Amino acid sequence: MSKAKSKTVKKRAQRATSNIFAMFSQEQIQEFKETFNLLDQNHDGFIDKEDLHDMLASLGKMPTDQYLDSMMSEAPGPINFTMFLTMFGEKLNGTDPEDVIKNAFACFDDENKGFFK
Repeated sequence: MSKAKSKTVKKRAQRATSNIFAMFSQEQIQEFKETFNLLDQNHDGFIDKEDLHDMLASLGKMPTDQYLDSMMSEAPGPINFTMFLTMFGEKLNGTDPEDVIKNAFACFDDENKGFFK
């Protein structure tokens, strides 16, 4: 009889059913990638609870486990870059394009300062 070898397998992120990369321009994808890399503190290709904790701690925040668990529970699985983009795509779905939002705010910026009070 041969023994069955057990091996540890890292849980894979679920695949998005649509092409999430088609939702964003190359420039936006690059910006998301830079953000993802900043969040992925241990550089393992996944954002986990410890990554979020370390990132928030670097900003002077001390998040509770409950807060971190709540953030992590928004993802249906491990957060790799594709899942990260998918989550942003879902949050941004149905929102106006950036130029429309900027133009709306510009209506209130009578002095053209880039802000209003």
